[in-house]
Amino acid sequence: MHAKVMDALGQLPKELASALRPIIEDKDFDSTISPEQFEQLVSQTNLSDTDLRLALLPVAAAYAVVPISNFYVGAIVRGTSGRLYFGANMEFVGASMACTIHAEQSAISHAWIKGEIGIKDVTINYSPCGHCRQFMNELNTAQDLVIQLPERQPMTLQQYLPESFGPADLGIKDALLSDINNGITIAEQSELAVAACDAANRSHAPYSKNFSGVALKAKDGRVFVGMYAENAAFNPSLPPLQVALINMNMSGYKLSELVEAALVESAESLISQLARTQALLEALNPDIQMTYVAY
Repeated sequence: MHAKVMDALGQLPKELASALRPIIEDKDFDSTISPEQFEQLVSQTNLSDTDLRLALLPVAAAYAVVPISNFYVGAIVRGTSGRLYFGANMEFVGASMACTIHAEQSAISHAWIKGEIGIKDVTINYSPCGHCRQFMNELNTAQDLVIQLPERQPMTLQQYLPESFGPADLGIKDALLSDINNGITIAEQSELAVAACDAANRSHAPYSKNFSGVALKAKDGRVFVGMYAENAAFNPSLPPLQVALINMNMSGYKLSELVEAALVESAESLISQLARTQALLEALNPDIQMTYVAY
């Protein structure tokens, strides 16, 4: 658990901090809040659904990794299951600014990693930038997605992104977070390669067909996976390494604990994740071992 997440309790209203502490301190806390826990918090604090989500934003923002900007952004998404997922922005010293992860991307990827197949709403402490509005428009729930900001009435994503361009405009039916299996198999059977292949099978890459996945191993042996999230506008696409780093961060691990990585991707695609993955891993730690499998 991040120390800053525990520190964030001090920024919350007293009643909420008291009610939330047992949830966060539980050994099985995974940076999410179940529907039952959320209803319990509503009951204990007498906060409305909206006000409670807004009040929880300091906890989400505490996950931010921002050595460049020192600008903490937190996001909370609610999956179609009703579970809430925390997310926060991430920056990487020594890497391109293009490697930066936005809070909305983090929370959505967090939900995706844990099996959600749709997002109902997004709560965030700052107005989503154009990059994030386009990223969210790739979701299979984009037409009905609700955005909640502090001191504002809720608005739909389509109100924030009028005359939007998305997967439907390119004839894509399985949008981001759809339950899919890309049917990829590889000969390499090492633990990390297999985990990366499993992630690639869940990746969303309908435009380039670069179905790809990354698996990361921490010092204690725990493995974190990430899958490629492609976007109809191309540039807001989120590489599989970034999704895996979100997974690691939201699990309470420091990125300095990363020791090994594996990338699995298509050999026939017109694009590749290899150079970008190698560059960011090099910035994180030059000694990280990486396995590369092109199927």
